[in-house]
Amino acid sequence: MPNSTPNETEILVVEAATSIPESTSPLALIPGILLLAVVGYAGKFVEHFVNTYTKSHHITFPNIEYVLWAILFGAIIANTIGLPRIFRAGVATYEFWLKAGIILLGARFILGDILKLGGISLILVFIALALSIVFMTWLGRAFNLSPKLTTLLAVGSSICGVSAIIATQGAIDADEEDTSTAIAAILALGAISLFAFPLIGHSLHMSDHAYGLWTGLAVDNTAEATAAGALYSDAAGKYAVLAKTCRNALIGFVVLAYALQWARKGLANAATQSQLQHKARFLWDKFPKFVLGFLLISLLATLGSNANPQIAALGFNKAQLTTLGNLSRWAFLLTFAGVGLRTNFKDLSRQGVRPFIVSALGEIAIAAITLGLILITDRIYHL
Repeated sequence: MPNSTPNETEILVVEAATSIPESTSPLALIPGILLLAVVGYAGKFVEHFVNTYTKSHHITFPNIEYVLWAILFGAIIANTIGLPRIFRAGVATYEFWLKAGIILLGARFILGDILKLGGISLILVFIALALSIVFMTWLGRAFNLSPKLTTLLAVGSSICGVSAIIATQGAIDADEEDTSTAIAAILALGAISLFAFPLIGHSLHMSDHAYGLWTGLAVDNTAEATAAGALYSDAAGKYAVLAKTCRNALIGFVVLAYALQWARKGLANAATQSQLQHKARFLWDKFPKFVLGFLLISLLATLGSNANPQIAALGFNKAQLTTLGNLSRWAFLLTFAGVGLRTNFKDLSRQGVRPFIVSALGEIAIAAITLGLILITDRIYHL
């Protein structure tokens, strides 16, 4: 793909996916955060209203979680009236709320629950990651995509979507056009997964554990993986977050490997070359810190559940765990609203066809292979 100056659409796609600039005033975030809250609560209100109305009138109607309503309302706003600039900085904080929600979700897991993910499930995490990288790399080359765009798509599909793409961009010195194209492709497929995965899971009568594990392994972005899991059930949502968090924790190692590969070819920039001289620091810089927060909260929840009163006093009591659990749900409420508000179908359609074809074929193949592995594992080990 030839180099060119990124247009405004591409820049906005990247800005929406990255962290909030340090120079952004806290007051400038308020309008967007309020919009997230309004859209998210509207989804919750409609879910409650529809369930109450259909039950009182004895109407058979599927339970549509607030997650889907919030995303739907957000997408309608983004693709009709659009998102005025005054809201953009605040809406972009959905990534912060996502990470905060995952950290607080640790209150609903004692360490024993985390261990229930099991060695077999962790092996599946590594298998899915390796398959994603190898297959997407082969597919990108088959469609004659540029090496850097192929790398971004491979990393995005194997680790954690947009965050992995942004982390890899600097490591391989990719330009903004390749980055925005990879982000757009990943976002488009993430939106589709919200509808496809729950339908497939229900049609196959998958258990909460099996479906949550599949979602956590096959859906790229953490926000979409969390949403797709929650759309199935609360328990499935927890397993999806857990599996996705395991994938996220590997981001530093994968980015380091690619950085070393590009450095050996003499294609990495001077900043990356300097960073690679301190590999431990490089890994720490790329490691998703919210994973540590999740484990810390989970540790305190585990201590609080101990039968020994002295040990239990070191952790959270039941009231505190309930409060943290409720705060987690509110954080996810803002997150899912942000997923919808940042989805602009017109912008996504301007990015070109081949990257979307590669991404779509890759995601379908990876989802199918991962699903097969999980169904076989579920039959043998009863997840």
